Amino acid sequence: MKSLIRILIKKKLKISFAESCTGGLLASTITSISGASKVFNLGLITYSNQAKNKVLKVNKNILKKYGAVSHECCSAMVKNLSKISKASINVSITGIAGPKGGTKQKPVGLVYIGVKKGNKIEITRCLFKSKKRSSIQRATVKKALSLILRISK
Repeated sequence: MKSLIRILIKKKLKISFAESCTGGLLASTITSISGASKVFNLGLITYSNQAKNKVLKVNKNILKKYGAVSHECCSAMVKNLSKISKASINVSITGIAGPKGGTKQKPVGLVYIGVKKGNKIEITRCLFKSKKRSSIQRATVKKALSLILRISK
């Protein structure tokens, strides 16, 4: 974590997040490190579909057709976050942290993480095996941090 902050500071990169199922855990994790104020720009918790639509301008048709937990929604979240935040690196997270709310098509533990740097966007689909909400949230943050570290090098 400290190494990520150091890399971002060295490269003068700012970072912003739009979180759903992690409820601010990613932002909290970053801001727990000294020096985060030099790199952390903005954190939005867009937990409801209404917030995704109103704050992040995720098209209602995307939410209706694909759902909030989808590649398409995650992609719209990270693209629109980058317009709002103007940060160098933007990250979006949407998923099902459980223990309820899963289906066969979208089981508990299904999470999409979007990372955008410049014009490059990567959407990563994760399926965490744990059925515990806190474990899924922590695993999501850990994965997001590793994706951020990879893209910022």
